[in-house]
Amino acid sequence: MAGPVRKLVLASASPRRRALLGELGWSFEVRVAEVDETPRNGETPGAMALRLASAKARDVADRMRREGECAGVVFLGADTVVVLGEAVLGKPRDRDDARRMLRTLSGREHTVLTAITLVGEECERSALESTQVTFRPLDDAAVDAYAATGEGDDKAGAYAIQGHGALLVERISGCYFNVVGLPLHRLSVLLDECGWNLSQQWRMEAMP
Repeated sequence: MAGPVRKLVLASASPRRRALLGELGWSFEVRVAEVDETPRNGETPGAMALRLASAKARDVADRMRREGECAGVVFLGADTVVVLGEAVLGKPRDRDDARRMLRTLSGREHTVLTAITLVGEECERSALESTQVTFRPLDDAAVDAYAATGEGDDKAGAYAIQGHGALLVERISGCYFNVVGLPLHRLSVLLDECGWNLSQQWRMEAMP
């Protein structure tokens, strides 16, 4: 990559991703991507997530380049999908849809896929992280009570594992942070490949 990484730009409106980056103590900027997230015919969930993560990073990168603000900047795009069998569970349309999703997930294992893309001046990397999540059996009262909290209104699969939704989960296999919405280990590896190595990530040397 040309020159040191001096700024990370998160191309996402997700408060969960923002919080995870903030907990690392990193300095970063948030720019919301404007991308059509409509699935394409015949597209697998993983391919869709990778396409959207790349589109989000590129959308913000293109806009900032036109403004002349991209020197030393790495743009981070991410997209998370919940997959149960052949079905992709996106964000619920309303509380009835949230209850439907929760009943579908009850007592079953599903897959959470998060794609991340980094776009820099001379570096572009993408990765897809997969985590298996098993829900405990839920009766109608539990489904109704959780949906009523509103916690899952804007989240794929209609739940948040980092909140009250943690009590819905019996076990996970894989990266916990992936289920929250940003696989931090995978992000660290991609940043290393783009010139910001692990020791710099800890000491924040490359991002004053």
